[in-house]
Amino acid sequence: MNTRTFLRRPDVQRLTGLSTSSMYEVMKAGTFPKPIRIGPKAVAWDADEVAEWQERCLAKRDAAAA
Repeated sequence: MNTRTFLRRPDVQRLTGLSTSSMYEVMKAGTFPKPIRIGPKAVAWDADEVAEWQERCLAKRDAAAA
């Protein structure tokens, strides 16, 4: 069984350094993972998708420095 970890918004903000408005801006631009509805009034982000976004940010930085 493949178990995934879901992160709530405060955790995503802590890990990424993004504000709430910035998170929704990059989601709208299609460059940040969209949340998953986990309840009638609750959403969360897949931890693996957030980690992949972080890796893309690092790769982009490293490519610009080369």
